[in-house]
Amino acid sequence: MPILSEQLEFQIKEVDIGMAADVGTLQRFPKAIGSQSLARELCFTGRRFEAAEAERCGLVSRVFADKDTLVSGALDLAADIATRSPIAVQTTKESMVYSLEHTNQEGLDHIRIINKLNLQSEDFAQAVAAQLTKDEKPVFAKL
Repeated sequence: MPILSEQLEFQIKEVDIGMAADVGTLQRFPKAIGSQSLARELCFTGRRFEAAEAERCGLVSRVFADKDTLVSGALDLAADIATRSPIAVQTTKESMVYSLEHTNQEGLDHIRIINKLNLQSEDFAQAVAAQLTKDEKPVFAKL
């Protein structure tokens, strides 16, 4: 049985460096937590999440108090995703959808082919440069 401290944080960081996770995260993580909604949010944004949230994860990624905060939260999430590499977000989405109906190995083979192409993208170079120089927000080209 897995155990962890409440100080522990998790993060799926690959989208922050301009690529989709390629060591099984996109294939296994959504199945492990049973929530496509939360899996997509975390994979698309690279957001850190704490132990308490990991324990609670289920059918939805967040619960809002009312309609106004729901709309605001949805818009904030969309804006956050929009700051990421469009190539990384699109290929992450494609790989996650593909992996729903395929084996882990098929999903790994699929993302390996996609990432071979993405490693040549300007988005990857921009994101790596931003990480190395500690810049918070690389500027990505539109699709």
